[in-house]
Amino acid sequence: MEKIMNVGYARVSSYGQSLDVQLEKLKDCDKVFSEKKTGTNDKREQLQFALDFVRDGDVFVITKLDRCSRSIRDLLNILHRLESKNVSLSVLDQSIDTCTPTGRLMISVIGSIAQFENDLRKERQTDGILMAKSRGVHFGRNKKLNDEQIQEMKRKREEGVKIKDLMSSYGLSKASVYRLINN
Repeated sequence: MEKIMNVGYARVSSYGQSLDVQLEKLKDCDKVFSEKKTGTNDKREQLQFALDFVRDGDVFVITKLDRCSRSIRDLLNILHRLESKNVSLSVLDQSIDTCTPTGRLMISVIGSIAQFENDLRKERQTDGILMAKSRGVHFGRNKKLNDEQIQEMKRKREEGVKIKDLMSSYGLSKASVYRLINN
């Protein structure tokens, strides 16, 4: 008979963040998978490896619910996959264990609340961007050339100056030169 294992999964959203806190909490797991990927990315290879790795009776352990999914649909898909393998989910920081009826209820409720909070954050972000734009705030990189320089570059091109020379003179890529002279 195979040993029942606690299989941990840790994730942070970016390379500037540290997995240390999660890994410390998962230190009692028999095996831990970890990665630095956004939760909205469907290509979380280590999560897929962990879900493939777990076997009948194992416990899939995470520190927080948002470490494994960012939407209720994603969470339900993961839960379905675990249930089909007779694997329970344990969420350490929220004291949730899906091997109990209360745990299964809590995971659905907390997952729904997490998605609601994420949706509200996106709305606030969109509202903030629209408000800033209405006040004239410019997003993105500043233009390298002003309108006068663009007209000058177009004139030089019409006079036969080579694209590579325009690239060098204005410090632009070939694509940028073509885009500006063709607008």
